[in-house]
Amino acid sequence: MKVLVDTCIWSLALRRRPDFTPTPEVLELEELIREVRVQIIGPVRQEILSGIKNREQFDKLKKILAAFPDLPVSTNDYEMAAAYFNIAQSKGIQGSNTDFLICAVAASHHIPIFSADKDFQHYQHHLPISLYIPRHRPNKE
Repeated sequence: MKVLVDTCIWSLALRRRPDFTPTPEVLELEELIREVRVQIIGPVRQEILSGIKNREQFDKLKKILAAFPDLPVSTNDYEMAAAYFNIAQSKGIQGSNTDFLICAVAASHHIPIFSADKDFQHYQHHLPISLYIPRHRPNKE
């Protein structure tokens, strides 16, 4: 099954420092990539690339992300995202437009969302979404 990957997971994997130690989320993303299960939408791509001041780094990330074509986002997805925003707001839950668009696209394509953002756990109680649960990784110690 395909998995819609949220910005925070991509950021963990792509914005590395020289002393980077992969987190369980990054290891899971790498595995999903090897299995050709990763999905991305344009607004997530935009969030990942936004704020990159160094043009060389921007171009490098853009090239890496080019390997992942955007899952199409329809007018119905945008309308559903707005409806989801309204539902969440009526329950006292705040979220970004991108978060609700991720929810709408995931719901319309019947795929889970892979995110480290705890907000999606709140959305899940009120919206017809499922969250991707990373596979258990035993300690190698």
